[in-house]
Amino acid sequence: MTIAIDFDGTIVEHAYPAIGREIPFAIETLKMLQQDKHVLIMWTVREGKLLEDAVNYCRERGLEFYAVNSMIPEQVDGSLVSRKLPVDLFVDDRNLGGLPEWGVIYQMIKNNKAFEPYAHELQNEYKKPQKKGLFGKLLA
Repeated sequence: MTIAIDFDGTIVEHAYPAIGREIPFAIETLKMLQQDKHVLIMWTVREGKLLEDAVNYCRERGLEFYAVNSMIPEQVDGSLVSRKLPVDLFVDDRNLGGLPEWGVIYQMIKNNKAFEPYAHELQNEYKKPQKKGLFGKLLA
């Protein structure tokens, strides 16, 4: 798959224009997706020096994107292709429902599962009845 990834609020916590702390497991998960042969594109509102800072932040952690704010690495401006990326998936904290944890994102992509059914599957795992101890029985 070709996957577009936001930066602020998705790879790092929101601190724009500064770079926030890495969201747990973001970089590792993205590198695992690359190992699984997915093509990753950084798609962010950042431009100029702020964009360069974001790219360098990822590069210093061993994450290189196929392209940044474009569909092809050689594209310098929007004149070569449509601004709308023909990607299979966008990963962005502004999704309806927010950003799932990176472990969930990885499992969804790896297992080709949509979020809603996968979220229900995870919820059902946590809702399995637990044995009640003495204190739990007293409160029931």
